[in-house]
Amino acid sequence: MSRSVKLAAVALLCGVALAVANSRIEAQQIAAQAAAKTSSKLGLGRPALPDEIKAWDTDVRADGKGLPPGKGTVKQGDVIFQAQCASCHGEFGEGAGRWPVLSGGAGTLKADRPDKTIGSFWPDLSTAFDYIKRAMPYGNARSLSDDDVYALTAYLLSMNDIVKGENFELNDRNFTSIKMPNAAAFYDDDRETAEKQFWKKDPCMKDCRSAPKVTGRAISVDVTPDSKSGPKVD
Repeated sequence: MSRSVKLAAVALLCGVALAVANSRIEAQQIAAQAAAKTSSKLGLGRPALPDEIKAWDTDVRADGKGLPPGKGTVKQGDVIFQAQCASCHGEFGEGAGRWPVLSGGAGTLKADRPDKTIGSFWPDLSTAFDYIKRAMPYGNARSLSDDDVYALTAYLLSMNDIVKGENFELNDRNFTSIKMPNAAAFYDDDRETAEKQFWKKDPCMKDCRSAPKVTGRAISVDVTPDSKSGPKVD
């Protein structure tokens, strides 16, 4: 091999080595940037622990899913209600001042001013249970035990004549057997079939109509009635 050929081969090898080195540096820079970006996005907080998720996962659904074990009677709920709730909602759920009314209102939903109480409007009992457990009593939310919530819910049912007798016990086993008076009046959102047909046509986006032409102005057409056609004023 001649001297010139050897020099050319060495130069080629050096070029290849330099290119490889540059590509490695570039890859390292990209990886560092990606790591920094990932760190800035996910570097806060920590995964929630199972017990933490369980503490927040307290919703109760219409089918009873999420109901905690427990029980409470109308009589027990009456005692709790008078101590914790009556100052706002009245002794019989009639509402105090402008605080919400909880009972009555049956048959008023088609009136001009309907009473949307638990008995007249709410379709599912789980909504009452979930709301009481999550948000009541006002100013001291989540202070009630599960048995307290069952008892209060039973008392609300009694207020609205949905269950009878102070000894009625509401519990996690008979909860879903309670049917609310207005449950059948709710239905699934039907706008896909009832309303969407009105918007199926492609909207006009260009040259939809000729430009409007101004044919007169209020000051020139004199819209104010004159003495001949206007009402007589004494």
